[in-house]
Amino acid sequence: MTDEPLKIGVLGYRFMGKAHANAMARLPMFFPDAPDIERHTLVGRDEAALADAADRFGFSHTATDWEAALDEVEVFYNLGPNHVHAEPSIAALEAGIPVLCEKPLAPTIAEAAAMRDAAAAADVPAGTAFNYRFVPAIRYAKGLIEDGELGEIRQVRGRYLQDWLVDPEAPWAWRMDAEMAGSGALGDLGAHTIDLANFLVGDAVGGIDRVSGQLTTFVDERPVYDDEGEIEEYRDVTVDDAYSAQVAYKSGATGTFEASRVAEGHKNDHTIAVHGTKGSLKFSLERLNELEVLREGNRGYETVLVTEESDPYVDRWWPPGHVIGWEHTFVHENYEFLSAVAEGSSFEPSFEDGYEVQRALAAIERADERGEWVAVE
Repeated sequence: MTDEPLKIGVLGYRFMGKAHANAMARLPMFFPDAPDIERHTLVGRDEAALADAADRFGFSHTATDWEAALDEVEVFYNLGPNHVHAEPSIAALEAGIPVLCEKPLAPTIAEAAAMRDAAAAADVPAGTAFNYRFVPAIRYAKGLIEDGELGEIRQVRGRYLQDWLVDPEAPWAWRMDAEMAGSGALGDLGAHTIDLANFLVGDAVGGIDRVSGQLTTFVDERPVYDDEGEIEEYRDVTVDDAYSAQVAYKSGATGTFEASRVAEGHKNDHTIAVHGTKGSLKFSLERLNELEVLREGNRGYETVLVTEESDPYVDRWWPPGHVIGWEHTFVHENYEFLSAVAEGSSFEPSFEDGYEVQRALAAIERADERGEWVAVE
């Protein structure tokens, strides 16, 4: 890399495009040691919407062809729908361009394996965008576990509940198509929980050995609306609305995980709990500046406000007690990824980490199909 700003190309300009563009804009103000970047090319299909997004997000160029964009940029963010993760990401890596790809890594285990292999063969960073690893309270929790504060890990419990599909007339979207998304709540939400568990306790429990699983679709078809808000047609929903799984870790520890997009009253309720022989901890994304910790000898949990300057990333933001939010996780993620690009070092979560999550997702689907425990192959 040269001393010139890194030219960033981004595929996708909606939800995740906005989240990452916001993070890039914040970096110079709060992380002045981050590499200089140029928001160069924004890639999408709708030229009018793309031009508007590029103007708002601060990108100087647009492209409707990701292959052409790869000729112009030095770093590639793949934030498109799941079914367009594999081909552009592999092409970028084969061209020696670092890649940050949104999760889940791909709709299928085969595509995820191909992406993992391309990353292994490339001499550049390749990251899976599991942004919740970069919550300060999660980093603090990982430190407690690594320091043995919880003792031997016995149980992990995680859930991710949303309610945006409770209404059966909620509009159909690509996330409801198995060919484009791979799975529903399982891949969309469960991938986050499984990766977070791997991040927190993976070293302690030795990885996932076998799983059981149940996937449920409550609404089999959903409407497609025209510009006037009238229903044009109904399309089949071919993914799950909710899943649950039990996990047996190699150490003998157990895990229980669930996610739903039809859990009334839950907007973005991502929680994880870890229980050991000496203590426990609990985290909720809806209170992301806090960590509940039960230490050996105490009769109850204490709520730790993770906003001290000594806490991970917090010294870059505000004085103690001045909380940060969901969008800041992307700032931290972008800082770490772009720093790895500039330094030529590795980045975690890697494509290998993304593939490991994909193995668990695939096993949960097999367990549901067979109605029995299955090994993670």
